[in-house]
Amino acid sequence: MSYRSLKRLFGETSLERKCRFLLGSSLIILISGSFYWYSQRNLIVIEEQYRQRAQLLISQNLQTTHWLQLQSTANDPGMTDLIKTLAKDLKPQDERKSAWKFLSAQPDQAAAEDRPSEESENEALRLLKKGEPYFVYKDPDDKEEPTYQYFEPIRAGQSCLECHGESKPDATANRASIAERKLLNFKEGDLMAVAKLTFPLSDTQEEIARNNALLITLALVTGFLAMTVSYLIVRYIIVKPVLHLKEVSDAVAHGDLDLRADIRTGDEFEELSHAYNRMLRHLVTTQDELRTVNSSLDGKVDQLARANLSLHEMNKLKNDFLATMSHELRTPLNSILGFSDVLSGAEGLNDRQKKYVANIQTSGRHLLTLINDILDLAKIEAGKMELHPSEFAVADLVERMAGAMAPLAEKKNIELTTHVDQSLPIATQDAGKLQQILYNLLSNAVKFTPDGGRVKVLALPHDGGKMDLVVADTGIGIPLEDQTVVFQKFRQGRALPGQEDGAMTREFEGTGLGLSIVKELSRLLGGEVILESEFGKGSTFTVRVPLQLESTFGSVESDSSTLPLELRRVRMASMGVTLEKSDPRE
Repeated sequence: MSYRSLKRLFGETSLERKCRFLLGSSLIILISGSFYWYSQRNLIVIEEQYRQRAQLLISQNLQTTHWLQLQSTANDPGMTDLIKTLAKDLKPQDERKSAWKFLSAQPDQAAAEDRPSEESENEALRLLKKGEPYFVYKDPDDKEEPTYQYFEPIRAGQSCLECHGESKPDATANRASIAERKLLNFKEGDLMAVAKLTFPLSDTQEEIARNNALLITLALVTGFLAMTVSYLIVRYIIVKPVLHLKEVSDAVAHGDLDLRADIRTGDEFEELSHAYNRMLRHLVTTQDELRTVNSSLDGKVDQLARANLSLHEMNKLKNDFLATMSHELRTPLNSILGFSDVLSGAEGLNDRQKKYVANIQTSGRHLLTLINDILDLAKIEAGKMELHPSEFAVADLVERMAGAMAPLAEKKNIELTTHVDQSLPIATQDAGKLQQILYNLLSNAVKFTPDGGRVKVLALPHDGGKMDLVVADTGIGIPLEDQTVVFQKFRQGRALPGQEDGAMTREFEGTGLGLSIVKELSRLLGGEVILESEFGKGSTFTVRVPLQLESTFGSVESDSSTLPLELRRVRMASMGVTLEKSDPRE
């Protein structure tokens, strides 16, 4: 049997089939082995009984032979006939079929009837002369009348020497006459003759065959009864409770939680059913609790969704307000800046008036910058920021922005250096957005770098057709706990000592929108911004964008893309637009 067959038989069949096969095989092997051993033991007992019967008959026949010989020398024919009759009648009925023969140890000097005439007799003489205690020979079973032949040596003893030997000069006349017929050269222990006794085996073989047939019948009946009992035990004591538990499990799996296991066997299966029922009751209780919690959670989620939607609408209103107000404020501010420029060129102004006009121009330009930042952020959040890709040299962009920032760096005695990798190809990007990103990063670097510091601008190639615009400074740096919030709107500077709400200081002028705009513009251009900083040792900002702006990176609505799907659908529905499944953001 192959390994696959054994695996299928023992590992891929039902429990009932496994138990039946294993128990049945074990019982057949045990019963067959025990009955075979019992039959062999019976044969050994029969062999031993045959040998003992042969020994007793040989002793009887030897004794009868001596009596007959003594009576014949005494010339008493009546006694001789009586001894023969008694020897024949006193034998058991089944022993009367036995044949007696006396073999001389010296066949060359013996009479013809005492010489060996069969191969078994020669073999017996040869072995018994070597010292064997006895010899057994059985005819083959296919012989018409198989026989059992037993040979036993007759060795010279003291009584034998007195009767047959010449060591006693005063022996009686009868014994002397007997001795005259035998050889007189034996010593004590010598082999004088061999007694042969032959039994017919036909009756015994018939009894053995009947006994074996009975044993086989009993073995088959016992095996059948044992397999039947084992089948009933496996079927109704082991498999039936397991199948009942399986049926209950299948029903529970299909949603019938009211069904319970009902096993009343008084054993471990009943305890298992009780444990199974306890587990089902606990499962039902847990499901009820979960259903209650889920209902409560659904209500809270619905409230949270409404609150998020309300916050989103409020944020949209805020963005619209900022965009509108920024636009409305920029119009009168341009007029103020224009008239201040006219006043600065007018004649007849004294120094004090010129100073006032210069203050108006400085404050107006600063306010215009703040309004432009707010307007840009509002456009990005509203998804109205448009991209204008064009081909340009990155080195020209970096040099132009460094030159624009050089006067501010010189005022603080800051060393401003640039480095552009020569392997950078011509980029196809939105140069205006990249210029705005570099401007915000450079202005922050100069703003937060103390006098005598260093600011470096790098443009390096990156894997995957991207480039890195790096702005590194030796400024005050950003604490690790603040690095996650500096890109948020209106966040700036370091946390105040002892403040727990995370509010940022206003140690430096500005709205705190620069890094937020950098992050949104980088994402709009299909890139990202990476910050590496250590407080007190400076900061390094890396803007990683693709060299070729893909069409997928168009005008996107950044805030709405981060909303949950249901909130986006509600919002789009309120705007009169249906969000289909094919939307790539789903």
